[in-house]
Amino acid sequence: MKEVDKMPGTHNLQTEARNDATMHLDNMSVTELLTVMNAEDAKVAGAIKKELPSIRKVVIAAILAFQKKGRLIYIGAGTSGRLGVLDAVECVPTFGTPPWMVQGVMAGGRKAFYTAVEGAEDNELMATADLNQLGVGPRDIIIGISASGRTPYVTSGLKYAKRKGAMTASISCNKKAAISQYADFPIEVDAGPEVLTGSTRLKAGTAQKLVLNMISTAAMVGIGKVFNNLMIDVQATNEKLVERSKRIIAEAAEIDLAQAELYYKKANGQVKKAIVMALLQCDLMTAEKKLAQANGIVKSAIQ
Repeated sequence: MKEVDKMPGTHNLQTEARNDATMHLDNMSVTELLTVMNAEDAKVAGAIKKELPSIRKVVIAAILAFQKKGRLIYIGAGTSGRLGVLDAVECVPTFGTPPWMVQGVMAGGRKAFYTAVEGAEDNELMATADLNQLGVGPRDIIIGISASGRTPYVTSGLKYAKRKGAMTASISCNKKAAISQYADFPIEVDAGPEVLTGSTRLKAGTAQKLVLNMISTAAMVGIGKVFNNLMIDVQATNEKLVERSKRIIAEAAEIDLAQAELYYKKANGQVKKAIVMALLQCDLMTAEKKLAQANGIVKSAIQ
């Protein structure tokens, strides 16, 4: 069979290559198809493991940005952009961050989260305008997300961020990705060709989601948003989270739920402060002072 020419500009991109294991995908039974997808998905974690040293650098840079009262801003298009927005949005309820602290910017704006916006990912001027509107500067870190590693919107955004003195990082799913040259801290996760040729919402999307999980979670641990493995800055915006907050206090302070509820009320629903109050047997004002002196880190506050 004659090989079909690759699209211009996509030579050697694993995200556009055909997968030998799925050449006859349309002839497979459902069981066979699911089995091969599962086997391909299993390769993602191994590919990410190779990039852990690079991911570590991004986490440390993000912690530094937060310590300087800067922001973590994701920029991407299509699936990559949506994943960035998703990670940013989830930081608010999970870690109690203000909405400005972690943000997701995507080509085409909010409308593009639900529907494709024609030509948005190729609009370089839009990226500059989007980041300019946010007032990107030296205290921030901008992470460009692009499966192919060559999205014009993302490339333009990283170039602009560098001109403004911001730290830059990138997440791509091809080696020697074009956007890597504009990133202080490039991450390149090569998990091989997709099951469905070029459908980067599959393995590439999974890889990006896992890396974003690592970056935001590890950075939040680094600035004291976690005690042991408990989310102590969780925002109790519904009854389920109120009950979770009480359980977190009980587990962290090794007390029963009734006692935890008392501390929860005394701390005005602020889990971290309630934990310090319980562990030090102190009032709210003292807990607040201890945490302020410890930069919000519970283990330092209770020493």
